[in-house]
Amino acid sequence: MKVKPEQLPQTLLTNKYSTFWISGDEPLLVQESADLVREHFRKNGFEEREVFNVDSDFSIERFTNSVNNLSLFSTSKIIEIRLDKVTGKNGSADKLKLGQDEKTAIDTFSINNNPDFVLIITSVKMDRAVLNSKWFKAHESLLALIQVWPIDNKGLVKWLSQELSNSGINADNQALQILSERVEGNLLAAKQEIEKLKLLANLDEKSQVTLDTKTIMQVVANNSRFDIYDLIDTALHGDAERCQKMIASFKEEGTYPLLVLNALTRELRILNNMVLSKESGQRLNSILQTNRVFFNRKQAVTNALNRLSSNHIWRMLDKALQIDKAIKGASFSNPWDEINNLVLELSGEKILN
Repeated sequence: MKVKPEQLPQTLLTNKYSTFWISGDEPLLVQESADLVREHFRKNGFEEREVFNVDSDFSIERFTNSVNNLSLFSTSKIIEIRLDKVTGKNGSADKLKLGQDEKTAIDTFSINNNPDFVLIITSVKMDRAVLNSKWFKAHESLLALIQVWPIDNKGLVKWLSQELSNSGINADNQALQILSERVEGNLLAAKQEIEKLKLLANLDEKSQVTLDTKTIMQVVANNSRFDIYDLIDTALHGDAERCQKMIASFKEEGTYPLLVLNALTRELRILNNMVLSKESGQRLNSILQTNRVFFNRKQAVTNALNRLSSNHIWRMLDKALQIDKAIKGASFSNPWDEINNLVLELSGEKILN
């Protein structure tokens, strides 16, 4: 059963599940959901904990022995499986590695169905191939699946406000906006900056303090971190200003421009297929469903489909070809300047030729 992260505390109270699979590409949010599960079961007498990293050193025999035995000093046990990942190529996101050993371990726990054990599985985002597989479908009703999605730009301000409040710190809207800009795309850095602000304020558990914009600017480092697919979704949303900020960040980090261009070209080709369907009279909801657009991207893709035509996309693909030549030294154009123009055009800005 799919469970939203905000529904997890209530789901835990039902005591319906003994397996919790937490997946996502934001490590801090995955960790926080896993902490909630651990805390709940520790309060309910699960005193022992054993962690298995499913990597090259993983032993399925040791795992099987673990799920079949309790120690002499414990009545209940939390078992954790931390699944490995495969690093994506050409700038693509990391993919979940789910081989036979991983499946056997989860199968073994499920078959034993021991009420004295709880299983916590953590992994990067699950792709459609895993979610739609016959193997996963057989387990889906027996576990709670918590899919953690990255926080978007608007949601980050709300998240920061809550985290600061939990630490006894109030901040006005301007201070929150500045803080969000400096830690955008990097929640671990955001958490560190909040701890730094808490130490600066010298707070005890019952104190509250309000920090102004000046203090935020002086204390918080610029920890923004983006990935290429954040850039694409931002362009589809039509946020040209933020796109420029992200491209500047890529340049500073020394990102190879061909990685960005490849991701943009792939997205344009996918968009073109959807636009052609729209131009032939197909309904938007049907197009999104047919192309398996995840719900967290539906608004961004819809925005793009409503403003782009197939002819426009073909022009952008032609520009992408010219940028490819510039990257490979076949023209004198500046690749980053041309990528910036291409992204701005994708976001809805008119570019003078």
